[in-house]
Amino acid sequence: MLTQLTVSNYAIAERVELHFHKGMTALTGETGAGKSIVLDALGLAMGGRADAGAVRYGAKRADITATFDISAITAARSWLEQQELDDHNDCILRRAISRDGRSRAYINGQPCPLSHLKELGGLLMDIHSQHQHQSLLRKDTHRTLLDEYAGADELAGQTRQAWSRWNKTRQKMVERQNNADETEARLQLLRYQVEELDRLNLQELEQQQLEQQQQELSQADTILHHSNQAALLCSEDDTSAAALVRQVLQQLGQLPTEIPALADTLQMLGEAQIQISEAGDNLRRFVDDYEADPQHLAEIEDRLSAIYQMARKHRIMPEQLFELHQRLNGELADLDGGAGSLEQLQAELDEQLLEYNALADELTQLRRQVAVNLDVRVAAELAQLSMPNVQFVTQLADNRDEPAAHGHEDIEFLVSANPGQPARPLAKVASGGELSRISLAIQVVVAQTSTTPTLVFDEVDVGIGGGTAEVVGKLLRALGENGQVLCVTHLPQVAAQCHQHLFVSKFTEQEATFSKIETLDDQGRISEVARMLGGVDMTEQTIAHAKEMYSKGQATHH
Repeated sequence: MLTQLTVSNYAIAERVELHFHKGMTALTGETGAGKSIVLDALGLAMGGRADAGAVRYGAKRADITATFDISAITAARSWLEQQELDDHNDCILRRAISRDGRSRAYINGQPCPLSHLKELGGLLMDIHSQHQHQSLLRKDTHRTLLDEYAGADELAGQTRQAWSRWNKTRQKMVERQNNADETEARLQLLRYQVEELDRLNLQELEQQQLEQQQQELSQADTILHHSNQAALLCSEDDTSAAALVRQVLQQLGQLPTEIPALADTLQMLGEAQIQISEAGDNLRRFVDDYEADPQHLAEIEDRLSAIYQMARKHRIMPEQLFELHQRLNGELADLDGGAGSLEQLQAELDEQLLEYNALADELTQLRRQVAVNLDVRVAAELAQLSMPNVQFVTQLADNRDEPAAHGHEDIEFLVSANPGQPARPLAKVASGGELSRISLAIQVVVAQTSTTPTLVFDEVDVGIGGGTAEVVGKLLRALGENGQVLCVTHLPQVAAQCHQHLFVSKFTEQEATFSKIETLDDQGRISEVARMLGGVDMTEQTIAHAKEMYSKGQATHH
């Protein structure tokens, strides 16, 4: 819900700060006073096109800030979270426009692309006017409104996701088909490379183990010599380490008395003698068992040569060969009958198409069930709006030739303005005023399920008056009861029924023109309704009529 709008140096508005509430808000004032400033500013805050003419004469830039309470708008909160722009329950859209026509967009104080402002703005507000913001001329709006009325948003989302999965697989398959020659060449190369690596049959860490063995075998004589000398030094003669420790123990054994302070030393020497003897035995067994096998060394060097040669061929380090073999094997399996093969892709495509068709068929059935009911209810509202002869038709044109994200059918609202004429698209039939009233009728019907919390109507009362104008006011007030409605109106019957009344005026000061917007109290509202009824010269009868209309409007329930 829109809670605040601040406009600085935009058009003839130097500084305007407005606070909004739930319900219906009417904007009134003399022609040319600047009523469009509010709506145009909101349009810019939601990503509308800007130009240098928007900046007030003499100012460097125009600045527009719209603040929304999104605590009850799940879609907007989710969007902000996905973009990492969430700021609790408030959402602030800002647009700054410089004198050269360039503009900057901000969401919650963070710079953002204009497309983000448009995308988020569409979740917060829908502006129904006779100009560029008229979303009712877009077919996707028709589909959205029908799905909201049918309560089919979740099913429509599932259908889009199923289509997305199918489309992704289809694109992959088309890519494979378009690159068939390259794929076949890749397959042949992979088969050759994998066969070579299969013949090599390199095991994980084998190369490192072979290099260790090669190092040992190539230095066999040196290893045997030093190992044998070490065994001799341990325990083979009277000068060995074991013999020397034994002599130390003999000397200490001749002490005339037992000395407690040497007990640990004697224990260490005893243990050392045992360990040295065991080490010597181990060295002798190693020397006896060690084989300096030249033939085995030659075999190892041949194997390592084959490994190194294969690594050079693939231009990688030898230790990377095992991983390369695994990776090429996987790629070959995918391309040659595996997950990436045409056969497998076709199987996935068929399965995903079945899933999509099941969801789209269910969505079609639901849409067709509610479309007739929507037409009847919109026609009833149009009759109240002095358009009794207008035939409203929700057309569901079957389009199964190619799966689409939105389902099996193209949806479009058609109208026949006169009896006997075929129904045609809104954009080709309805005038600006008619379009606003048709939009109003649709919104009244869909309001109970609509996810757009703020609806803006620009001069929906064009070309109507009397009792129809009162009906328009009732409809707008009814919409406001369930959300928030802003409307620009010239009719007192409409203005008298709003929950909040904004009066727009302009004045000249020091040869400069300014626009002023003020929130009217009860007495001010009665005076404005009287002005709208009787013009400049207001009589007692006019004021009495205004009081009666205002009292009746505030008691209106649709």
